[in-house]
Amino acid sequence: MSVGPETAPPSPVDAEGRRARRSAERRRARSGRRVSIVGVLGELLITAGVLVLLFIGWQLWFTELTVGNELKNEATQQNQEWNEQAAQTPKPTPSSTPTDEPSDEPTEPAWQEPPVEAAPANAKRLGMLIVPRWGADYYRTIAEGIGVSDVLNKGKLGHYPSTAMPGAVGNFAIAAHRMGHGGSLHHINELQLGDHIYVETASGWYEYEFRNLEFVHPTGIGVLDPVPQSPETPATERYITLTSCNPQYTSNERIIAYGVFMQFFPRDANAANFGAPDEVAATVGGAA
Repeated sequence: MSVGPETAPPSPVDAEGRRARRSAERRRARSGRRVSIVGVLGELLITAGVLVLLFIGWQLWFTELTVGNELKNEATQQNQEWNEQAAQTPKPTPSSTPTDEPSDEPTEPAWQEPPVEAAPANAKRLGMLIVPRWGADYYRTIAEGIGVSDVLNKGKLGHYPSTAMPGAVGNFAIAAHRMGHGGSLHHINELQLGDHIYVETASGWYEYEFRNLEFVHPTGIGVLDPVPQSPETPATERYITLTSCNPQYTSNERIIAYGVFMQFFPRDANAANFGAPDEVAATVGGAA
């Protein structure tokens, strides 16, 4: 005989309800785990995207600044070495003896045939590029050859070996990256008619004057002709051609800047700023 209240057996309806609740709880737990995994994956993807953007920013902008500063310091040091060499072997002072027949007509500066130096070995320094339009801090090394790893990716401009040397009749053609790796031709599209482009070597400064831009396919090698885009025409002038990728961040085509030679400024220890043009005195370390 029982001493307590008797417990009624669970009804089939109650048992079925408990099973349904337990099943629903298990589904919610599984769903929560799925949501948690998706959330973690989403956060990881967002983080990876941010890291990629930061890397691109570092590659394109930060390295452009840092590499640009390194190249300017390198160019400044080379300029000082060339000045020291010029000081050790100064040029003779021109004679001031009057001519037999003095004239009242104004005299124009005598034309000086620009010297043409021998091309250096591959990846070795040929000279420096100065473009006043791009600021006094723009001072970049030009190396022989257009190798990607040994020249262009180091921020240097590369001289196409098949083209003329500075000052020679024909086409002195150089290439560089537009963005990243120093971005040596980042602002090529900003050149304006009449802007001066200087190539500095141990001999002095070759002044070219910008003429025009052109856009070509990557296969457009006619820009390297002695007379650009005119392979049948014999060269009688001295040209400079700058080539880089276009549009920015891509290499779908090439942007080309053309210039013509104007005059040569010899490096001279007896002259102000060692003979550098006033326009580039601030860049090469002199006082304008």
